Formats: sequence, C-alpha cells, structure tokens
Amino acid sequence: MTLKILRSFLLIVPLLAVTLLLGQAQDKAGKGKAKAGPPGANHPERLQVLIITGQNPHDWRGTTASLRKTLEETEKFEVREIDEFRGGTPEMLAPYGLIIMNYYDGRKENRFGERADQALSDFVKGGKGLVLYHLSLGAFDGWTDYEKMSGGNWRPNQGHHSAAHDYSLDIKDPAHPITAGLKSPLMIKKDELFANLRWQPEGSYHILATAYDDHSLYNARDTQTKSGEGTNEPILWTTQFGAGRVFVTALGHDPENTVTPEFKTILLRGAEWAATGKVTIPVPPELSK
Repeated sequence: MTLKILRSFLLIVPLLAVTLLLGQAQDKAGKGKAKAGPPGANHPERLQVLIITGQNPHDWRGTTASLRKTLEETEKFEVREIDEFRGGTPEMLAPYGLIIMNYYDGRKENRFGERADQALSDFVKGGKGLVLYHLSLGAFDGWTDYEKMSGGNWRPNQGHHSAAHDYSLDIKDPAHPITAGLKSPLMIKKDELFANLRWQPEGSYHILATAYDDHSLYNARDTQTKSGEGTNEPILWTTQFGAGRVFVTALGHDPENTVTPEFKTILLRGAEWAATGKVTIPVPPELSK
C-alpha cells in the first residue's frame, strides 16, 4: 500500500510542477499586456508607430528594443515593429501615423522593392511622420524620394566618422518645437559623429543641432576630403516631404547610446513632432536651459 502511494505521488509531482509553471507563464503574459489586435485597437488615443528594421550592420535588435521601450514608457505611443518590409504595401502602413526607420540595406537583395518604396514615399507625402535614425541615413542609395526625405545621406566616399568619442551638441534652432527648452551645449557620451554626408540643396533641410568634427581624430586610412582643422556637422535636422514631416537624428550608434537622457529626450520630442507637428513631451530639468 505504501509503495503504491509513493508511486502515485512521484507521478503527480511533475504534473503539478508543469501546471504551476504554465499558470505563471499565463499570468506573466496576461498582466499589464494588451490583447493582440490591429494598431489602435488597444490604445486608440495613442500615436501609432511602426519601426521598420531587420537589416543593419549595427545591433538593430538591441537598438530597436531600446527605441520601442523609450517610446512606450511615455504611454503616448503604441509601437509595433516589422523586420521584413520587402514587398510592403500602402495597406500595411495605413493604420500608422509615424514610421521610424532603423534599416540599412547594404546589398541590392535587401532593397524593399518598388511598391514598398512608393508606399513609404506616399505615406510621408500624404502628411504623416518619419524618423530617420542613425545608419538609416546610409540606406537606399539612388532612391531619389528617400534622399529628399533624408536631407543628407551617407554615400560611397561621402560619409565617415572618427572613433566614437564624447562631444558637444550645439543647438542651432532653440525656437523649434523639438529643441525648444534644451540647454546648449548638450554633452553626448562616446557616440559616433557623422560627417561629410552628401547633402540635398541648401534650403531643403533645416538644421537643429551641430557638433564639431575634429579632423585630428581621424586615422591615416581615412582618405575623404577634410577642410581645415575641423567642421561643424549637422547632427539633428528636419525636412518637409509633401505634407509630411521628417525628423533626422544621427545619434545612437549602440544600444548603450540610446538610453541616455539626451538621446531619449531628443527621440521622443522628434517623434512627437514628426507625427503631429507639435511637442508636448517636456524637457527634463537636467537638460533644460
């Protein structure tokens, strides 16, 4: 009798353990989580954001997760991400008010395709928002609309940076909604400083902030043209494409660079402006004038 009870007990214990673990997993999945549904189904009052990613020599998984977390923590944005936009359609983009691009194609086979290109162009041209983040400035060489939206692009022999280092970000337009209230300079810690980009005609982009690119920091292997001891390079800027607004930030090389107060504040305010034309997200006291 005792042996039978022991055997039954040994059979029941694993079953109880599995049941408990499943229950805990369901609790974790259910608590505080919105149910699955189309964009806006859970939080129609929030700005609907799509991050396009999936290809990038940088840590796109880490930076995408960080961007999403920063946006969602405000409870102002509802964010989804897609890591395969090749073949994308207007219908896929229709529910969103803002796209954040964290993508670099690199090779012809990683291009989205004509229909997806047109869908993105029409999305912005029709009055919605776009944020171009860091190395997305190097994407889509030869796509005219994308280059117009970008204002400046990293292109072959036009675009470089010295080793990541600390530098000062100088606010050039303190009246713009994105940069209004920010102190100047802002100190950027150990990030890349993009320089010598290929720019669209003057007047087609609006510079918000620059940083001084010290030419002495480059090694001898960099053969791109450099004039004088250094140049002030645009780091934050905006463009207008049709009825749509584009905010561009060259900041944020690694996930670690995307969690600083400076980066997060600039991203949030730039994203809100691109989506709505206004900024309500406050500047933290430590970054205020």
